[in-house]
Amino acid sequence: MKPFILLGALLLSTPLYAAQLVLELGAGSRTWQTEELLKHPQARTITITDDVSYKRNMSYRAVPLSALLTGINADDHLQAVALDGFAAELAAAPLLNHNGAQAWLAVEDPRKPWPPLAEGKPSAGPFYLVWSNPQAGHISPEQWPFQVASIKKLAAVAERFPALRPDPKLAANDPVNQGFALFQKNCLACHRLNGAGDAQFGPDLNIPFSPTEYFGADFLKRYIRDPQSLLHWPQAKMPGFSATVLPDAELDLLVGYLKHMTGRKQQP
Repeated sequence: MKPFILLGALLLSTPLYAAQLVLELGAGSRTWQTEELLKHPQARTITITDDVSYKRNMSYRAVPLSALLTGINADDHLQAVALDGFAAELAAAPLLNHNGAQAWLAVEDPRKPWPPLAEGKPSAGPFYLVWSNPQAGHISPEQWPFQVASIKKLAAVAERFPALRPDPKLAANDPVNQGFALFQKNCLACHRLNGAGDAQFGPDLNIPFSPTEYFGADFLKRYIRDPQSLLHWPQAKMPGFSATVLPDAELDLLVGYLKHMTGRKQQP
């Protein structure tokens, strides 16, 4: 075979890039390559209605995430870390679910790249955690991390970051503790509080001041619902949390947690 023909054959048979997903799950740890995942025996083409990141219906080649979480139990805690440092805190139980809301790892085929997320932006690939029937599990937009680089098994948030904890004298079902759970689900991927957390995006929500100290309650809730309605900033990254995603009762609990933590400030 002539050299240029051989080179052409190699280019046609080789992916445009090699991406890898690192799973740090203890005994089940391993690294998956793009091609391995595309050929996974449980891989299939799925359609996601009203995709959170693309704001339209999308079709993906995807693997049930549960098929990759070897050795993970429902009471475990995971963290999905994106290429840009976004760190989504994820309870394992919903990720292992086979009914109702189901988690999938969408895998970008380099021969069929996904569209960019916005003009001048990359795609959601190479790996993107998506959900079928998310309404059944009350799945938050923060539970759709894209450009995922690794998924790690970690201790629960309260164990890793004691500075986030409400007053330990409060009952487990106290509204403040309910708000703390909502903070972990909806805010901790982008924000720290008292300097605690793995996020690298938004500002600290207690040091030096909590937003409950410089926003009136109604304006803070309005800001959470639609950040651009209060502070118009074209480069802002914070999404709005609609009442479908974060009902009014849950928004009140979240704000209640933030107010409570103003009395528990700890310098980083």
